[in-house]
Amino acid sequence: MATVSERPADYDPVARLMWQGESRQPDLLSLRYTRMLADPFSFYRGNALLMADDLARGPSTSLEVQICGDAHLANFNLFSSPERHLVFDVNDFDETDPGPFEWDLKRLVTSLAVASLHLGHSDAQQKRIALAAAREYRLSIRHFAGEDRLATWYATLDIDAVVADLGGFFTENAIHRIDHVVAYANGRDTRKAFAKLIVDDKDGPRIVNRPPLLVPLKDLHESGYLTSGELERLIAGYARTLTSDRQVLLAQFTPVDVARKVVGVGSVGTECYVLLLLGRDEFDPFFLQVKQAGASVIATATSRVSTMPAGERVVQGQRLMQATPDVFLGWHSVKKGDSSRHYYVRQLYDNKAAIAIERLDESLLVTYGQICAWTLARAHARGGHGGAIAGYLGKSDVADEAFADFAMAYRDRTLSDFAALKSAAQEGRITLAT
Repeated sequence: MATVSERPADYDPVARLMWQGESRQPDLLSLRYTRMLADPFSFYRGNALLMADDLARGPSTSLEVQICGDAHLANFNLFSSPERHLVFDVNDFDETDPGPFEWDLKRLVTSLAVASLHLGHSDAQQKRIALAAAREYRLSIRHFAGEDRLATWYATLDIDAVVADLGGFFTENAIHRIDHVVAYANGRDTRKAFAKLIVDDKDGPRIVNRPPLLVPLKDLHESGYLTSGELERLIAGYARTLTSDRQVLLAQFTPVDVARKVVGVGSVGTECYVLLLLGRDEFDPFFLQVKQAGASVIATATSRVSTMPAGERVVQGQRLMQATPDVFLGWHSVKKGDSSRHYYVRQLYDNKAAIAIERLDESLLVTYGQICAWTLARAHARGGHGGAIAGYLGKSDVADEAFADFAMAYRDRTLSDFAALKSAAQEGRITLAT
């Protein structure tokens, strides 16, 4: 488990990333590479395909569950549940697919080691942080395996009740300190997003032009994107994947504008649109995000062919793994030229907030890693195989040590690949954004 698989002699990580970019919008590839080269952790956020390739070549268990596919620590977020409670959960499912449970855990513990390195921690500190997360996952999956099925299904990491949810594992002081490094969502709710993303036009509120990150379709001159008409058909088809009550609610909003949006690091280059809708009047805004979905890195690395459209794959995976999925989560496919493109749709802002990783010290990163590990164990246990995973991991710390050793080994591979991408930029193989 601690071994990082050997790569074929002709495997070129830069060429692999460039191959992946061939299916993305060419006008955004330079921005993608620029974001990945910001630092090793940013690179790690964009290297999901490289890691999936490596994991597929190495030894894996037969314990397959619905996995996130990209379970690094920045893909866990705070957001509002449908009941308007602030909860913590996995929040990125672009790469979700069935796969060995340990692929997610390896992705998580390695991200903690790389983030720890970025924060200037020593090798010993990095390994301790990874080890603590691996141990928390093992203990949590064993706990969920012993829980009633419904208790596991409905378990959530409510920030206001986190001590009770984790059986007092975390101290009040630890939670209080976590609160201080959370960029809370008060500045990112719908009304404040409306103020930041909207300008008053002669025809009413419209989305602001802020290239290259946000560009209204009417101002977007690059080819290959959906037209307004295609997006209208997409939304109409998407609505039919919602429950009947949500269809009624959605029908009370009228689409008035749409823009292309650039998000994340790993997603840069895939199509992403922001749709502005108005309800009662211009002071009743609602934002939907339409995001392109392709084959997951899990399927690509294992040469599997999905049995469902990519947008549906993302939605079904999120509904299974996430305790409180977005009530407006749905999918649809549209015909573009000679092929179909697949998308999923969700609310753009639902009071989301992220951890300010750069402000974490060692003890806080340990605590945050444990919270992520608990959350990941819960997500895996929802599929009903918690007992088998718990039995495989055992009651000793042998598995914990193996995962921590893997994290350190894959940290080194990440640094090597990061250096290779940096050299490619210097040599002109890839172009960076200016």
